[in-house]
Amino acid sequence: MKVTYLGHACVNIDINGTHFLVDPFISPNPLASHIDINSIKADYILITHAHGDHIADVGVIAKRTGAQLITNPEILAHYEKLGLSGHAMNLGGSHRFVDGKVKIKMIKAEHSSSFPDGSYGGNPAGFLIDYNDNTIYISGDTALHYDMKIIPHQYKVNLAIFPIGNNYTMGVRDALTAARFVEVGNVLGVHYDTFPVIKIDKEAAKRKFKDDHRRLHLLEIGATLDLKDLNISTL
Repeated sequence: MKVTYLGHACVNIDINGTHFLVDPFISPNPLASHIDINSIKADYILITHAHGDHIADVGVIAKRTGAQLITNPEILAHYEKLGLSGHAMNLGGSHRFVDGKVKIKMIKAEHSSSFPDGSYGGNPAGFLIDYNDNTIYISGDTALHYDMKIIPHQYKVNLAIFPIGNNYTMGVRDALTAARFVEVGNVLGVHYDTFPVIKIDKEAAKRKFKDDHRRLHLLEIGATLDLKDLNISTL
């Protein structure tokens, strides 16, 4: 499982050649101006919620690639009207994709969800992606919440992808607490630096995790993290 960071909260997860693109917000992001969205591979597009900074490039990429959307019923209905297709899920549900090899579970996120025009975007969500006994937890935009403690009772999370920019989501301190709740040693930070209000001190953030015997990965936009190269542990 390889995770490529494409800026803001967007990642592309390569699972044995199948690409799961998450929350594509690339073309409007000046920090990702070197990323060519026409070269991005996507077999599935996971959408955590309807805010503009998570859906900006959904239509363009899905139409080019034929990617199936995985999201809540309200967001999927919105895109079905635009000619796209996919698989609707809701909180607590799971489904197997790629001939049953990849299990995706939709879980709670504490946030809001509306389209840029103000229309209802359904419940915000996170995803657990499980393949070959490796699990990635994508929290989506969320506040810290106690339900995260349920996750390690069912899944051994190898990598958590958490927002760390504060103001709209968890900040670094809450993301560290979330890592403790989930019992994960490796965290990929997202949703920071894109806008002035969510700029962070990256070195201080990494030190805070290191002091707790965990690792915060802050990738350059376009860089890839391979799970097999991590010293993966749950704590």
